[in-house]
Amino acid sequence: MARRGAPAEVNAGSMADIAFLLLIFFLVTTTIETDAGLDRMLPPIEPPTEKPPIIKEKNIFTVNINRNGQLLVEEEITDIRKLREKAMAFLDNGGAPSGSPDYCSYCKGKRLGDSSDSPAKAIISLKNDRETKYSTYITVQNELVGAYNDLRNREAQRLYGRDFTTMEADYLDPETDSNVKDDLKEKVKRIQELFPQKLSEAETDTSN
Repeated sequence: MARRGAPAEVNAGSMADIAFLLLIFFLVTTTIETDAGLDRMLPPIEPPTEKPPIIKEKNIFTVNINRNGQLLVEEEITDIRKLREKAMAFLDNGGAPSGSPDYCSYCKGKRLGDSSDSPAKAIISLKNDRETKYSTYITVQNELVGAYNDLRNREAQRLYGRDFTTMEADYLDPETDSNVKDDLKEKVKRIQELFPQKLSEAETDTSN
C-alpha cells in the first residue's frame, strides 16, 4: 500500500481570519484604566483688560499644605478631618449686615464680622509645596469641593427636596431625557449661584 506524501505546503488561509477574530475579542473585552482628573476651568490665555476687583482679606479662606502634608488653615495648624467643617463655616458665614447688597438671607452661619460677607464673595485659596504628596493634594481638594456640595445639597433639599449632587449627575447623564434636562438645568444653575465654587490655587511654593 502506497504511503501518502506530506503536503507540499500548509494551507494558512484561515489563520488571518482567526487572528482578526481574536483581535476583535480582545478589543471588546479589554478595559482600559484612566486616571481621574480634577474639573477646573483654566484662566483665559489673554489677560483681562479690566482692572481686577479689590478683594477684602476676610473674604479669602487660606489653606496651605507643606511638604509633610500638614495643613495650615487661616494661619492655624488643622487636622484634615476638620477642613470641610471649617470651609463650610466660612462659606456659610453671611457676615454682611442686613440691608447690604451682599447680605445672604439663606446663610445659616454665625455672621461674624471678620469672616466672609456672603457665598458670592467668599474665595478659598489653596497653596501647596512642590513636594506635597499627590494623595494629600487630592484629599484636600475633595474636602474643599465636599464643603461646597454639602451646602448646595442643603439648599437643594430646601428648594426642591433633592440633593444637588443627584440633580447634577442626572443633568450630566447623556441618557437623561431632554425634557428632564431642561428642567434640571435651571435648578442646577440656581443652586450653583447660591454657593458659587470659587476655589483658587495659588502658585506652588518652590522654596526649600
